[in-house]
Amino acid sequence: MKFTDGYWRKRDGLTVLHPAQLQDSRVDGSSLTVFASARRVQTRSDTLDAPVITITCTAPAPDVIRVTINHFAGERPKLPNFEIASVDVSPVVDENSFTSGALTARFTPGDKWGLDFVADGKRLTGSGWKGMGIVDTLDGEHYVHEQLDLGVGEAVYGLGERFGPLVKNGQSIDIWNEDGGTSSEQAYKSVPFYLTNRGYGVLVDNPGRVSFEVASEVVSRTQFSVEGQSLSYLIIYGPTPADVLRKYTALTGRPALPPSWSFGLWLTTSFTTSYDEETVTGFVDGMAERDLPLSVFHFDTFWMREFSWCDFEWDPRIFPDPPGMLKRLADRGLRTCVWINPYIAQRSSLFAEGMANGYLVKRADGDVWQWDRWQAGMALVDFTNPEAAAWYAGKLRTLLEMGVDAFKSDFGERIPTDVVWHDGSDPSRMHNFYTQLYNKCVFDVVKEHRGEGEAVLYARSATVGGQQFPVHWGGDNSATYESMAETLRGGLSLAASGFGFWSHDIGGFEGLPDPAVFKRWIPFGLLSSHSRLHGNHSYRVPWLFDEQSVDVLREFTHLKLTLMPYLFAAAHQAHEEGLPVLRPMVLAFPDDPAVTHLDRQYLLGGDLLVAPVFSTEGDVSYYVPAGRWTKYLTGEVIEGPRWVHETHDFHSVPLLVRPGAVLPVGSRTDKPDYDYRDGVTLRLFEPENGTHRVRVPGSDATEFTVTVTDGAVHVERSGESLPWAVQLGTAAPVAAEAATSSLDLNR
Repeated sequence: MKFTDGYWRKRDGLTVLHPAQLQDSRVDGSSLTVFASARRVQTRSDTLDAPVITITCTAPAPDVIRVTINHFAGERPKLPNFEIASVDVSPVVDENSFTSGALTARFTPGDKWGLDFVADGKRLTGSGWKGMGIVDTLDGEHYVHEQLDLGVGEAVYGLGERFGPLVKNGQSIDIWNEDGGTSSEQAYKSVPFYLTNRGYGVLVDNPGRVSFEVASEVVSRTQFSVEGQSLSYLIIYGPTPADVLRKYTALTGRPALPPSWSFGLWLTTSFTTSYDEETVTGFVDGMAERDLPLSVFHFDTFWMREFSWCDFEWDPRIFPDPPGMLKRLADRGLRTCVWINPYIAQRSSLFAEGMANGYLVKRADGDVWQWDRWQAGMALVDFTNPEAAAWYAGKLRTLLEMGVDAFKSDFGERIPTDVVWHDGSDPSRMHNFYTQLYNKCVFDVVKEHRGEGEAVLYARSATVGGQQFPVHWGGDNSATYESMAETLRGGLSLAASGFGFWSHDIGGFEGLPDPAVFKRWIPFGLLSSHSRLHGNHSYRVPWLFDEQSVDVLREFTHLKLTLMPYLFAAAHQAHEEGLPVLRPMVLAFPDDPAVTHLDRQYLLGGDLLVAPVFSTEGDVSYYVPAGRWTKYLTGEVIEGPRWVHETHDFHSVPLLVRPGAVLPVGSRTDKPDYDYRDGVTLRLFEPENGTHRVRVPGSDATEFTVTVTDGAVHVERSGESLPWAVQLGTAAPVAAEAATSSLDLNR
């Protein structure tokens, strides 16, 4: 939302107050409250009819400062609120400054108003002249805005899963979840958090609509505004972007660790296609016959009868024996997932039950809220009612007991604001927050049934904290190269918003992909944390495209399965530290200006660089940071920093290993969930002097310590010396004891 007409004037119909002068402050042991007049006060008469703006600083964690701006403090508290963790902090406070860890908020005393954020001796950002504002409209609406400075070359990332340019500078963004596909400014996952390449992040603590003007109103500032009389935001100091994500996810929740089987290939029925058990069995048989390892089979919407979504009952005309079918799939080593959403159609047997018990969202007059979009007469489960959440979870528990392993928790964005919630939540604040209650309910019942570490969702909508309930996928994209690229931009933007696990529909959801598009999308899909073949009106089994598609899918599925020791270690890092598996380049190379705008390549974990190919001809350009990077598929070395222009066939993709990396590579190509320590190979790439610690996950994680000293390599496993003391240059892998593992010296 813009409030100005150019730089000097306000828009017609607005009255805006800005802090002009620091009048007074109040200090206690844990907070600093500053009182700023909205005009300069020189005599006592200047205090009359002079509004005062109150700014309070507190510290929920070290290196984090919360700033709360208040005009009128008499507003009643509104629900819901984000769950933001806090720990004991001993801030250093005086009348003009507030320090938490290495971060200081410093107010300018005297006649010139200003608020600066300083860390490690440098100014990060600040709120200067006319930065804070209290806005009244002729219609009686009230807003509070803040503007934080952007330095020269400073770039802003995050704000949820946004499909436009990765760098948000120049964009106007409303934090408001919508079911808008992947080709517009709308987003399924709106998160009022951003980070910059200057080493700090900002979380606006408001689950409702937050409007951001990122260098788009005042081009040297990021503005954010909310409706009401109060605005609260948190400044999070890094000093690196990766550190910012660690601290942000410590505040808002780290991702759960998905089960290892979920990292394998998922195949679905697609959406509106015709299918039954015979179709499903045919697909599963076809994958097995072609040596295409399949881990999960997903049943999309029409596992339930039309006009009945959701009643959580298998359509008996198509699936006469659901428990038997699920067992038959399980006996083949497959997990199963079924589609759900929180909408209850009027024809569903759950509608009358939910209405009678008060489990459905109501209008102000007490009627159940309904409309005909998506499903005829559909209503909405009120997850603010604990009994309604338990009722919904009970329906899912029945499916879990039947043999279902996971749920695709679709939708959660089309949440009305003309309703009354059971717990009295403000409808505007609940619009974005609804998805958090919905996905938490689903995730918790899966975790309760399957156990810790075995719960996984395939969720579409999210807000702050949603990263705790993985996995999320990128929504309804299209079967084009352009949509493939926008999908990646969305994933990178979501990763910069604290989400550790992410997937997308290989080949695109809308439309039938050209075989070339499908084959180019396969490496991108398999070199993501999670991988799913899914479409709308057409199937996504590869033999329907061409035989080469089968070969490409086999090659990259096998590749991913051998990379599972490395990928699952990256998953542990996402779970424990909050660093995403798929990472924008700026997270690893914040001091390299060449990576600032890169949105067609990414890091998979900390050591693999992936550059998907977005053309039929195979032309691709990508940037290689400093050092000697190794092409994983060929062993060729590329010296950076430089841009590389290449042409790849359908069996190849730029996949580079970071210099000095030690990659644990697995021995299995048939499934993702195996003992990664059995037959593991440690592959060294351009070894550098020093000690490298490599974690190989398992029931009892094994840590290898690889020490390189002037050409000699020595390996220890959890403190035990191994017979791998060798010289660099050895041509063949060096076998370890009992031939259970080996060391591969690539260079």
